[in-house]
Amino acid sequence: MMWSGGGPAAAVPNAPPAPFDSPLHPRDTADVAAAVRDAAALGIPLRIRGAGHWLDAGRPVTSAACILDVSALRGIVEYHPGDLTLTARAGTSLAEIDAAARANGQWLPLDPVGAAAGSLGAALATASCGPLAAALGHPRDLSLGLEFVDGRGIVVRGGGRVVKNVAGFDLVRLTVGAWGTLGVITEATVRLRARPEAECTLALDAPRDAEALATLLRSLRAAPLAPLAMELVGGGRMAALEAGEGDAVLLRLAGNPVGVDAQRRHLASIGTARELPATAWDHLAAADPAGAFTLRVSGRPSRLAPLWLGVTAALAHTPGAHCQASVERGVARVVVPAGDAATVAPLVRSLAREWHVIGERLPAEAWDVLPPAASDRLSRRVRAAFDPYHILNPGLLAPTA
Repeated sequence: MMWSGGGPAAAVPNAPPAPFDSPLHPRDTADVAAAVRDAAALGIPLRIRGAGHWLDAGRPVTSAACILDVSALRGIVEYHPGDLTLTARAGTSLAEIDAAARANGQWLPLDPVGAAAGSLGAALATASCGPLAAALGHPRDLSLGLEFVDGRGIVVRGGGRVVKNVAGFDLVRLTVGAWGTLGVITEATVRLRARPEAECTLALDAPRDAEALATLLRSLRAAPLAPLAMELVGGGRMAALEAGEGDAVLLRLAGNPVGVDAQRRHLASIGTARELPATAWDHLAAADPAGAFTLRVSGRPSRLAPLWLGVTAALAHTPGAHCQASVERGVARVVVPAGDAATVAPLVRSLAREWHVIGERLPAEAWDVLPPAASDRLSRRVRAAFDPYHILNPGLLAPTA
């Protein structure tokens, strides 16, 4: 095992035993399992870290936790272009996977918020998804198999490395989105897609009138279109893209050239569309300012118009706040600048009266407004089965006892 630091801790009051007084840096799955077993034996909580992009998300993990850094678990293990499957270690960056798949005209349509330097393990552990999810699948849909280490230090494998795999209990869907509270993901097999021959990104202005906006969104959903993404984007972010200053619906059309042209012509019958560069989606994914507070607000897709207008009205007096919503999923993502922490708890409380609100990055007082994500009886029993000593990211999904 490669430990970072690890000198005697006895001289420091309440310090964890060595080598848990500094971050742990396992080199492979066996090292991860050994670290978790040792931590469980000593009752030392662990904070799992990959590229580090999500460390400020979720409820605060207990301050006594030792960092378990799995960023060294990198590299593509297997890639079968003919089967559209790829297996990689959890610390492998999404950019590295994209480069390997691109060489074969393929891609992994995981587009979580943030830079492509983020790791595969974090994208799956957080089930983070972006505009592509509605058309191409959520992280659970794209995950075929997982290897992870549970809270007892046992290596568990679920799913497989082939597309058709239905044997046994679905540990993959259970673990994806559990934020590392059921196990430390060490390796994953994912489903790839063929890259489309042609793409274009178009923007339609979105009206501020509730009925007019609802009519536009209904028309887009009912139209003979097959967009890879269809997002309602606030005026602030449109201005940052140098694509106008008002709200707009962005559509990412793809397919063969004939199909894309046909969709473009039909879209022209709904409204006046202007073309944006394909890089607009990358800019949107990386648009969160440093330290920003973020949350997701959702309702039925058919009620996205009142949700959108309600959220944007609530943000009107917060300079720099942004909003972006999936037209097909009915989920809006709200971003509030770091300097406006005092406004977040009242905002969450107000929105939660009518809509479903999930926190991503919130100040401590705002977490108190929302019910814990995993405090129900079933979730507690599942957690106890996989992490009986409660050492994996304790407090992240629900406050510690």
